Amino acid sequence: MSPPPTTSRAPSRGDQDPRIADLLDAMRAEAALGGLDVDTEAYAAAGLHPTTPVLLGSGTLDAPVGFFGRDPGRTEVEQREPFIGRGGSLVRDALHRARHGVDAPDAAARTEVGQACFWANTVPFKPRGNKAWSVKVKRRFVPMVRTLLADRWQGTDLVTFGNVAFDWFRLAYPQHKAAIRAHWARDDRYATSLELDLGPRVLRIHPLPHPSPLNATWYPRIPAMLDARLAEVGIDRSY
Repeated sequence: MSPPPTTSRAPSRGDQDPRIADLLDAMRAEAALGGLDVDTEAYAAAGLHPTTPVLLGSGTLDAPVGFFGRDPGRTEVEQREPFIGRGGSLVRDALHRARHGVDAPDAAARTEVGQACFWANTVPFKPRGNKAWSVKVKRRFVPMVRTLLADRWQGTDLVTFGNVAFDWFRLAYPQHKAAIRAHWARDDRYATSLELDLGPRVLRIHPLPHPSPLNATWYPRIPAMLDARLAEVGIDRSY
């Protein structure tokens, strides 16, 4: 099968959606308070102020399926597009396979295929040295990210990547600590799902390993695991 044609049309930016304007303002204000070891060099190279959140990119709040990771990297800052670096490209290639039958032919196709999904991270800023944000920092952004997931995003199925993204729910929803810990302790945690009542609605969480090439244990297996998860949540050629 030949790859579908790509387009030069610039994608609409989901992070310009007026439904999250207040959350973006709150994130900027929180970052401006300081105490974050943001990778200022990466933001300067991208021509961005270091209080600029990397949030939805070209994704949408109306997507039934979303993806949730730890934090953005340098490529994500440069393009203001989540999950677009080397690890994120695995996710977007899997999306392209599910919807078109082949891997994405280029970066433009990876961006375009992600427009029908929701994207977010535990903290929407790149840390210096790609070190995981501390619990103290993550806690500062919990109110905004929790509102984003529970109130503004309209979907019900969220694929999380890595232990930090999955464990964020224990931080944000302490009433579900026992269920979250129990699921993570399962040998089949990456093949089963967890339902959490967030208040406004029930969210189905589908954990997967972090897609970083540094994750030597899981990285070779992630494409097949992604294919299985996407089929499970209903992403196919009709999505």
